Amino acid sequence: MTEALTAAFAPEHLEVRDESHMHAVPKGAESHFRVVVVSAGFAGKSLVARHREINAAAADELRSGLHALAIEALTPEQWIARGGQVAKSPPCLGGSKAG
Repeated sequence: MTEALTAAFAPEHLEVRDESHMHAVPKGAESHFRVVVVSAGFAGKSLVARHREINAAAADELRSGLHALAIEALTPEQWIARGGQVAKSPPCLGGSKAG
């Protein structure tokens, strides 16, 4: 996924995090990911358009078992304004992790 996102967006900052361990999935599953893509190419685009572009770039992974993809799609100015901080994922409420 890193290669696909890099090729599609030439990001100034890119993070691909496997968050599967935070969910009710078998050990070793790679099914829940968070991506942070900071690209000048997002300027002037809505959040929905940015997400659609990222989903299109990750299409192969989504077809081959990726269950959930949390997306942060920012311009460099937005990334700087938030101090380079990545949003925290909420706790999983599904399956055996429900409280």
